[in-house]
Amino acid sequence: MKTEIHPEYAPVVFRDVSAGVTYLTRSTLKSNNTIELDGTTYPVVDVEISSASHPFYTGKQKIVDTAGRVERFRRRAAAAKKAEAAGS
Repeated sequence: MKTEIHPEYAPVVFRDVSAGVTYLTRSTLKSNNTIELDGTTYPVVDVEISSASHPFYTGKQKIVDTAGRVERFRRRAAAAKKAEAAGS
């Protein structure tokens, strides 16, 4: 394996913002944000969904709408239904 071509692989904390769970693992990701965990400071990467909040693992359905997609869909669906009713 060639040396000096791979990114640095270091401890990083991944934080699930919807469930409030943290995972300490190693990764090549970098972050300017930090968190103190067990007396040591680590870079932290915030994620929207992890195994602690994913419906497949929790058995609970949850709508994650970070960009207003659900509301836009509902408006389009209502407009389409209204147009269909007016055309009939």
